[in-house]
Amino acid sequence: MSVSIDIAGLRTERVAIVPSPMAELGMALHTLSEPGHHPGLQGWATTVAAGLDPSLADRMTDAEFLWRSTFSDLFMPFAGVPGGRSVPGATLAEELDLLDRLSDEQFVDTALEFTCTLPYSTAGASALADARTRRRALYLAAARGPRQLDFTERLLGDPPRIRGWLRRFAEDCDAAFFAATWDRLRHRLAADARHKTDLLRRKGLAEALTAVSPVVTLDAAAERITVDKLGDGRTATGDGGLLLVPTSLGRPHLTVLHRYGWQPVLHYPVASPELSSPPSVEQLLLRMTALSHPVRLRLCRHLARSAYSTGELAQAHGMTAPEVSRHLGVLKRAGLIITRRRGRYVLHQLDVTVVARLGGDLLEGVLR
Repeated sequence: MSVSIDIAGLRTERVAIVPSPMAELGMALHTLSEPGHHPGLQGWATTVAAGLDPSLADRMTDAEFLWRSTFSDLFMPFAGVPGGRSVPGATLAEELDLLDRLSDEQFVDTALEFTCTLPYSTAGASALADARTRRRALYLAAARGPRQLDFTERLLGDPPRIRGWLRRFAEDCDAAFFAATWDRLRHRLAADARHKTDLLRRKGLAEALTAVSPVVTLDAAAERITVDKLGDGRTATGDGGLLLVPTSLGRPHLTVLHRYGWQPVLHYPVASPELSSPPSVEQLLLRMTALSHPVRLRLCRHLARSAYSTGELAQAHGMTAPEVSRHLGVLKRAGLIITRRRGRYVLHQLDVTVVARLGGDLLEGVLR
């Protein structure tokens, strides 16, 4: 299981290592909505959440699926600009301008990634043009709740309006808390980018990638980068470039943007992890036994990002619903997942705080 990037013909000068304020805003929003993913940032998240204006906090829930479960590629608009040569802007305003350069189809299909209804690594029908894709997107949005369904209906009905909503929301977040956070983080991120750029120029791409993470490897003969993840995907630099974007708020997530037609991006953490205490021996035995099956481990990767129904998981993994139910039962008995009912939907989600107690390596593997 891995994500591969075909870099045939890629020249060193087309590899850019640049911080992105908008990508970091996306991780800030993710941390605020899922503080359990980031034990070392709970103090920051608590302080920010306590100081938020109630109306802004309420708006965060309208489209939280853009940052809670999928790290929406909308927070890396530079990767979707035609030509595959754009880099992150120096300011949030510059990157919001890049967001305006995405087509309506790009904007809508990227925002709907949370529904798992659209192809990611390959070309597919747009929800704006294909009635079947549109219906399925609305059906899956309904499983997330009435707010998510309402947002999706407005997104499909009037993309420019939602594009404007997202811009205003990002600007309000910047004024409320992110500008101060970015001012504190940007120097460290810039220093990390300079260090890895120096490695790239002096010692080559392999050394720079090793410095990014030991799970990122280069096969020079095959002209391919491989990122070890609990998921499969593929992309290529083609005539464009490769972007490496450091994040301070993103640990333990190492994300790979491999959307079809977009410039590949490695979004990698630079902060040091802070691990939780280990569980008891009895809990460890029960939970590690539950996680010893590769199918259950792959289910955990989905469940760590959002709550899913049995049917959704079955379709995503090419399994039958009874097969998925059996695996979910094992995970539930081990205390690894939380199940709740929302209307006629029964949704399951990984308890990431429990996984964190099993160890940092496991948590990073599931969330990577």
